[in-house]
Amino acid sequence: MVTSRAKVLNLTFHGIGERPNGEHEDEASIWLSVEQFNFVLDFIKGRQDIFITFDDGNKSDVEIALPLLLKRGIKAAFFVCPGNFGSSGYLTGEDVHSLSRAGMIIGSHGMHHRDWRQLKNEELMGDLRVSREILEKETEQPISYVACPGGSYDRRVLNYLKKAGYERVYTSDTGYSRPDAFLQARNTIHSNINPDLLRRIIEQRTWNSAGFIRVVKKCIKRWC
Repeated sequence: MVTSRAKVLNLTFHGIGERPNGEHEDEASIWLSVEQFNFVLDFIKGRQDIFITFDDGNKSDVEIALPLLLKRGIKAAFFVCPGNFGSSGYLTGEDVHSLSRAGMIIGSHGMHHRDWRQLKNEELMGDLRVSREILEKETEQPISYVACPGGSYDRRVLNYLKKAGYERVYTSDTGYSRPDAFLQARNTIHSNINPDLLRRIIEQRTWNSAGFIRVVKKCIKRWC
């Protein structure tokens, strides 16, 4: 069991397998093969200090990732953009319901994956509330987790996320986090992943100059 003093490493995945109909060309570096995804799952299976998340709500979440997660008894969080429901290559509301019913966590990734820092106050609050309302309707469960589109946030965004009632905010900052922290750093898994690289990502727990720089950058974003 992970205690409040322990650290958790959040890993982020996007698409798994072949990109549908040649789409998502700009995301080629963050799409993994099924073989790569399998070896990552086998590598981390049974570890209580590693948590898996998925961004964007790609169709591969339910078609490929879900069966492989269930096979290993791994629970994950899926951050979905409801504005993409029904679009080619993306999850539907029914898919999201299936993920939730299978025991997975569903979180918001904004309505249309817009940079929250660029939205006016009213637009931002509307995006946060509407996306959650749609997901709660589809899952029949409260939605308290959220992931910043593009990992983009600042102090204003964080204040509005708190006002909207979110309990966990997942970013693209790298490194470990406390399991009970409001702000959760994540580590994106890229298509060049291999056992040695994955081991280095997991072993970054050691404090060094890179870790210090990560902390400084997060502090700057939280106060700007």
